[in-house]
Amino acid sequence: MQGFLNLNKPAGLTSHDCVARVRRLVRLKRVGHGGTLDPAATGVLPIALGQATRLLQYLPQDKAYRATIQLGVRTTTDDLEGDVIATQSTTELTLESILPLLQQFEGKIQQVPPSYSAIQVKGKRLYDLARAGEAVEAPERTVDVYKIDVLEWRPGEFAQIDVAIACGSGTYIRAIARDLGALLNTGGTLASLIRTQSCGFHLPDSLTLEELETQLQQETFQPIPPAIALSHLATVTLQPEETRRWCLGQRLPWQDSPTDTSTTTLRVLDEQSNFLGIGEFIHTETERLLAPRMVFASAQAK
Repeated sequence: MQGFLNLNKPAGLTSHDCVARVRRLVRLKRVGHGGTLDPAATGVLPIALGQATRLLQYLPQDKAYRATIQLGVRTTTDDLEGDVIATQSTTELTLESILPLLQQFEGKIQQVPPSYSAIQVKGKRLYDLARAGEAVEAPERTVDVYKIDVLEWRPGEFAQIDVAIACGSGTYIRAIARDLGALLNTGGTLASLIRTQSCGFHLPDSLTLEELETQLQQETFQPIPPAIALSHLATVTLQPEETRRWCLGQRLPWQDSPTDTSTTTLRVLDEQSNFLGIGEFIHTETERLLAPRMVFASAQAK
């Protein structure tokens, strides 16, 4: 069994917990995930099975979320899982006053990750340092936020705003909630989070752990093939003799021009559209070669 699982992570489990459960269900040692979700968050958690763990780095990195931001509240973790630091009434806030501030979080922005996060500083996770009472702030970094859409606004003593956020890898939605509250001078924290898209996988197509277990018992579970999960990559197709040489790890002379001459990562298939691995074009003084980065189908070398 090798390929990918689009898991709908439940609340209350860490991403590592989910990997451990999937590992037991599918009876595989090699299982990994494609991007941490906080324990309180739900939604798409890409899981790689078997040799596909080697391919996680080649999946699309864009993500999308539905989030509820609680205004008027500050917490130690920048979500409702943490201790409340301060509260302030938001009865005078209006959606019209918030919209221009939300727009400041679109584009390339500088962001400081939450103190309780998996970021490593001096070889230690920030959440481990925070739990040990060490106040360490992660270095500021640049992240991409493509779009923020307001879904619903609920005014009141502690107003809430529901937003849909499309962003690049490494973006912390908790930090957006915290920083929006700071701009409003009311404080803000993340009340709930659902990841609706990650690594090319979408929430409507995801499986719960219970659904996975049922499909395994009924012998109907089929992992998402690497050729499908990596369909965003430019593709080259090999003839039988080229396939044999590729599976032996050999570089292949290549005359055809790729669709995109700037392409550096290629999905390699055989004539039957079986996934053979990841390649790249390299140039010598006399020729261009298709070189293996990762051979995924050595068994086909026979």
